[in-house]
Formats: sequence, C-alpha cells, structure tokens
Amino acid sequence: MLIVSGILLVLFVLSSLLLIAVVLIQDEQGEGLGGLFGGGSSTPFGSRSGNVLTRLTSILGAIFILTAFGLAWVNRTPESGDVIGAARRQQGTQTSVEWWKTEPKEESIQSPPVEPKK
Repeated sequence: MLIVSGILLVLFVLSSLLLIAVVLIQDEQGEGLGGLFGGGSSTPFGSRSGNVLTRLTSILGAIFILTAFGLAWVNRTPESGDVIGAARRQQGTQTSVEWWKTEPKEESIQSPPVEPKK
C-alpha cells in the first residue's frame, strides 16, 4: 500500500500544479458574472464550444478529485468506526497526572508580614 500511496501522492501533486497552470493560462471567454444575466451568447448556459484548454482542465480536475479520494481511501485508519472504544482503551493505558487536584503549599497562601508604621 505504500507504493500505491506514493504513486497517488505524486499524481495528486502533479495534477494540482498542472491544473493551476492551465487555469491561469486560459483566456477569459465570458464577461464573468455579468455574462450570466446579460447574455453574451445565444444559448442559455453559454457557448458549448470547448477548446483544448477547457478539455484539459476537465480532465485534470477529474484526475485531481479521483486521486484525492484515492489518497483518502488508502490512508484511512482501520479502526475509525470505534472512536469511543479507542479513547477508552487509550485512557486505560495512560496514567494521568491530576495537577489541578494538588493542594497548594501553606507558604503560598499566607500573606507577607506587615511591618508596623513608625
């Protein structure tokens, strides 16, 4: 599983870097949010003509999401269903120091001696 995790991690990093680069290279084809309401094309959801960069963005996005899910699945903890039981087992093996229940020393409670005025 270590090899699969390493391969997935390399694919994840490469796809994320390439996705960032491809998105930054793309030319803004619409008017942004203003193009949603003001039109700009004859179809209701914008033009469907995709060039190489938009297709590459879709492919890299799919690879990014699939590798993210793959990494999450490979690196999951095997006993994730029994969180309360794991906490109880861990609490039973640890010795806790209850520092808040210790009694303060008498010297720290007493106030300093008051000198008489002359």
